[in-house]
Amino acid sequence: MNTSHKPIPFPRSVAANWLAQLREHSPLVHCLTNQVVQNFTANVLLAIGASPAMVVAQQEVADFSAVASALLVNVGTLNDDQREAMLAAITSANKAGVAWVLDPVAVGGLTYRTDFCRQLLTMQPTAIRGNASEIMALAGLAAAGRGVDSADDSLAALPAAVKLAKETGAIIAVTGEIDYITDGQISYALPFGDALMTRVVGTGCALSAVVAAFVSLKQGNALEQVATACLVMAYCGGLAAAQSAGPGSFVPRFLDGLYNLQPHQLKEKTA
Repeated sequence: MNTSHKPIPFPRSVAANWLAQLREHSPLVHCLTNQVVQNFTANVLLAIGASPAMVVAQQEVADFSAVASALLVNVGTLNDDQREAMLAAITSANKAGVAWVLDPVAVGGLTYRTDFCRQLLTMQPTAIRGNASEIMALAGLAAAGRGVDSADDSLAALPAAVKLAKETGAIIAVTGEIDYITDGQISYALPFGDALMTRVVGTGCALSAVVAAFVSLKQGNALEQVATACLVMAYCGGLAAAQSAGPGSFVPRFLDGLYNLQPHQLKEKTA
């Protein structure tokens, strides 16, 4: 077992297996996400073979999260009503044994959401997906983020991710030019994707929803599942960027790439 925290390549055959399983089970992902990205997130989940649901009312979230395959909690447009709905949904999901994923959008720069996300760390998230600055801030380290943008390198955040994984038991994904995924013992590096993905609103938030879809698969290895989610999105993002003139043409090509992606293509992906 790799315990030095030096990132290692992620086995493509493993990713192919998890993608095939996701397509077979079509998990229902309950998305408590920010208002800016709901439509795009839903389309990404549908394209990859999952089923999205945006049930947000406080009166309904607990009932729905208990029957969903997984829950996504994204604090991008956090307010008091959403805060209470998220707490109710997480509590219900935990009681039902439903996996849930935290996306700590802009944590570190704003006290309200930072304090809330640190509270959520005590509620046993299955996985946490954020950029370098968000993960560093969540781990209690100095970070240089600007809102949803990260001014920190993803590799610089890997020690914070390892620390956070050990403290919470969650799988941590730090996304950037290179994605790093760790359980505190093993760390994977995924050097794929394209900078054009950062010029489209919602690719990171949609990735967190895809992470939720993969970790919903029962009797699985959550580290492998989170790494697969990152690989799938980066692979399709890279293909779409190569075929696009800019952000406007990127989005439909990206969604088509997710929809048409076959497991064997992940096996053939080279660094």
